[in-house]
Amino acid sequence: MECGIIGLPNVGKSTLFNALTSAGIEAQNYPFCTIEPNIGVVSVPDPRLDVIQNYIESKKIIPASLRLVDIAGLVEGASKGEGLGNKFLANIREVDALLQVTRCFEDDDVIHVSGSVDPVRDIEIIGIELLLSDLEQVEGSLDKAQRQARSGDKEVKFRAEVLERCKECLDSEQPLRTLDLDPSEAKVVRSYGLITAKPILYVANVDENHVDGSGDHVAAVRRYAQEHGGGVVVVCAKIESELAELDESDKLEMLESLGMDEPALAKVARGSYGLLGLQSYFTAGPKEIRAWTIRRGDTAPKAAGVIHGDFERGFIRAECYLVSDLEQYTNEKSIREAGKLRSEGKDYVMQDGDVVNFLFNV
Repeated sequence: MECGIIGLPNVGKSTLFNALTSAGIEAQNYPFCTIEPNIGVVSVPDPRLDVIQNYIESKKIIPASLRLVDIAGLVEGASKGEGLGNKFLANIREVDALLQVTRCFEDDDVIHVSGSVDPVRDIEIIGIELLLSDLEQVEGSLDKAQRQARSGDKEVKFRAEVLERCKECLDSEQPLRTLDLDPSEAKVVRSYGLITAKPILYVANVDENHVDGSGDHVAAVRRYAQEHGGGVVVVCAKIESELAELDESDKLEMLESLGMDEPALAKVARGSYGLLGLQSYFTAGPKEIRAWTIRRGDTAPKAAGVIHGDFERGFIRAECYLVSDLEQYTNEKSIREAGKLRSEGKDYVMQDGDVVNFLFNV
């Protein structure tokens, strides 16, 4: 699963990507610094891993991870091929969710492609380009589906009906993520890779004086996200890039001086994880404590298959408890004696944060 980092040129995308992944890619003060998409893997911070380690001695901790793609800056007219529009739009279609970085800081030394700072205008510039790109694709696909539907094929007819709904939505200048789709309709939409149907998280890039999320620019982004669908995370990419260079003790000292509990990038990583509809379960033993990534709604056998296919094929049952149970009873033996260790079968839907031992036979 991948999140694509998008935005206008010079809003801090590559700086943010560098801080998240420590990839050290180029980040310069001119448009189109990023040409090819950069791909990195970021750990998803989860304090529950530390809680588990407090009670179960283990050699190492392995957090969940997420793939991020830093996509070059879009410009007005991208849907018509302006800048490197066609190439960039193709890159965006391939990711599963969007992180749109929007500039919420004033700095005369950093060029803005539009000449002034207005985050909502910037969001709308990109939104219109993505919407127009989707509309062009939907119109072409709808025409084809309507012609094929004349044969009486029910599946093709249904596809045409879904595309008609998409066209109506886009014609009204609303992103497809605002449509209320049932699972079968959503599956059709996903099959076309339509960009405005992808979930989105707006990353408000602020200066050092607004890390608390104050200020008119951030307030405007929050209002827009509430009206059009999407979440908001506030970061100062400049601070985050400095934090990423520090060792742990210096990092904690800097965070304390800024009045921050953790780097804002932790919220970006967790927000991206949630945006993709993902959740974690844990396994814990003397070798490692590990967070495993699954989709919300996955059953126990499906979750077991993430570890190894044999676990899914030979699934017998899953023995589960909660991290809070471990905090209360301090060890698995006491959890079992207290009747808090659950034995779950093939139909069990995994809960976020389950600590699990899978029993299987192949």
